[in-house]
Amino acid sequence: MSMKLVIILAFLVITAINFILQYIHYRSANNPIPDNVKDVYDNETYLKWQRYHGENSRLEMISLVVYRLVLILMLIFDCHAIFASLFGDTFFGVVLSVLIFDMVVETVVKLPFSYIGTMKIEEKYGFNRTTVKTFVKDEIIGFVFGFILNMLLVLGIYYTSMAGGWMPVILSIILCIFMLIMNFLAPYLNRVQNKFTPLEDGELKDKLVSLLTRHGYKVKAIEVMDASRRTTKSNAYFSGFGKEKKIVLYDNLINTMTEDEVCAVFAHELGHGLNRDIPRLFAMNAVNMVITALIAFLTVSLDTLYTDFGFGGINYGFAYIVMSSALLPLVMQLTSLAVNAVSRRAEYRADEQAYKEGYADALISGLKKLSRENFSHLSPSPLIVTLEYSHPPLSERISALDKLKETVNLGATENE
Repeated sequence: MSMKLVIILAFLVITAINFILQYIHYRSANNPIPDNVKDVYDNETYLKWQRYHGENSRLEMISLVVYRLVLILMLIFDCHAIFASLFGDTFFGVVLSVLIFDMVVETVVKLPFSYIGTMKIEEKYGFNRTTVKTFVKDEIIGFVFGFILNMLLVLGIYYTSMAGGWMPVILSIILCIFMLIMNFLAPYLNRVQNKFTPLEDGELKDKLVSLLTRHGYKVKAIEVMDASRRTTKSNAYFSGFGKEKKIVLYDNLINTMTEDEVCAVFAHELGHGLNRDIPRLFAMNAVNMVITALIAFLTVSLDTLYTDFGFGGINYGFAYIVMSSALLPLVMQLTSLAVNAVSRRAEYRADEQAYKEGYADALISGLKKLSRENFSHLSPSPLIVTLEYSHPPLSERISALDKLKETVNLGATENE
């Protein structure tokens, strides 16, 4: 069997898997809603959510099929090799030309679907506040950052391949360092597209500072991000290494939640810090980086992978495309099971911290508001949850918090 056939079959398999999972997700809109979250949506809003979910899911399925079909046709007709041949055996031709070609094609194919999703569907259901100008700017910035990121990864594969059998070891170390750097830079990159202003002095600020400082954290700053320029959806996070943290609140969050609910959300985030969940997940992702390095080593070692697709020899941009679009997704479908399972358990522990801080009821009401504002799925397919969810469904998180309260109440009753 030729390597070309193997790779195309791999693309077809991962496309089929993704389509089936997306279809299951689409059909899950008809699942019954658990009793403890039935109050999140009224009947009219729930019917609106079903329409929103259906339109988004159908758009994602169509986008998936169209893009993957274009990519498979490009592979069948050796389009990557034809483009690379325009630049000969130069560094650009062997390393970066195919990457740029592939990213431009992907952007051209996916851009209409991205526009429809943001400017039509999100607009139709009242979530979008992005102007056409902002949309174009975001797409350009996303492309530039995406290209820089992918270029660095391709260059990493290119230079470490010169180390021969040591390539997996060296590339694993580089990928782990790269992952650390990206985690460090993420808050700064976020500032390219958003404005941040200090939270005004008041009771909310005092509560947040007290919540963190009594556990040994130092609050560097509390800022409000202008998320409302793009969306009505809410979120919050805190960043920083070690004990010094910077708190970031979406302006939508402040506008829709009570002070106790905001504090409950951050008590949850505090739980992640106290439980060392981030280092634990980093360690698991480091294992994924090792797997990635091994697959990269295998990919650059297969000469027929390139000759079967029309190349005269190894092309590192093409190696990266095959690895990231076909081989890695097949493997990561399995490794993500473990990572997501650990992540979901971490969310339960973080919720427990909010309970310990006295914010259990506030967290429940806050999570319901977040779900309502973000138009979240209240009854997702258990299979999709197992495979893809890093957070447990809302109903299961509420059930876990209710059990904690019942346990304490039962203990108090027995002591009496």
